[in-house]
Amino acid sequence: MERSRQIAAIAESEEERMLLVRVCDRMERAMQRQTPAATAFLSQREQALIRMLLPDCRFFGGIDAAERKVAYWLPDYIDEEVFFSDGPIACLRASFYEANALTHRDVLGALMGAGIRRDAVGDICLHETSCDIFVLSELQRYLLNNLTEAGRQHLRLAPIALSDAKKAPQKMRELRVTVPSLRLDGVIAAAFHLSRGSAVEAIHAGKCAINSLTCLKPDRAVTEGDELSVRGCGKLRILQLGGETRKGRLALTVGIYG
Repeated sequence: MERSRQIAAIAESEEERMLLVRVCDRMERAMQRQTPAATAFLSQREQALIRMLLPDCRFFGGIDAAERKVAYWLPDYIDEEVFFSDGPIACLRASFYEANALTHRDVLGALMGAGIRRDAVGDICLHETSCDIFVLSELQRYLLNNLTEAGRQHLRLAPIALSDAKKAPQKMRELRVTVPSLRLDGVIAAAFHLSRGSAVEAIHAGKCAINSLTCLKPDRAVTEGDELSVRGCGKLRILQLGGETRKGRLALTVGIYG
């Protein structure tokens, strides 16, 4: 009953509540039986919620820098490296001829068109003439036989070891801003060139998240290392807290993704 109340308190929708119930049931059953268990791929918000509910769970997406990850639990007698060498995650390298011809949307659309559900797909790492796609291992054979094109590009798929996968470089533009305080509304207003009123409105509408968790409090304090996202504006990381300016404001260096 206590678990049900916890989930009901943090879930924002019935779909999210049911996901959290399924994951908790599966992981707690594995812990009781001392058997390994892993979920499908989870969004960053879903991972943050699972961490709150099940602090003993760990997360992996195929590479350390992955955004979408599976939650997993292993008993002490199973080595983590051995588990993932033939475990729940596979990586497929899709090669194509024309440089920079595909987008993330092209590849994800091709996967959805092949009948693959979203939680079966992890990160999609695009490079100049190839793309590393993380999927649940159970789908590897099907995709090797059926995923033949994306956009207007013919794909040549081959399985690769997780250790050979490459994360696409993430572009980040550094920006120095000054704010009166470390309040959430002031920081996103300065970084995304919004009025203070528009920033407050976005927060109250549930469009803003700190470290993947929705925040409805404009006066919530942020700190170095936090990731902030505003739906419709973008995502940033607070890279460095500076000192006070001569006018008594706080200097921040933020990194804008994209």
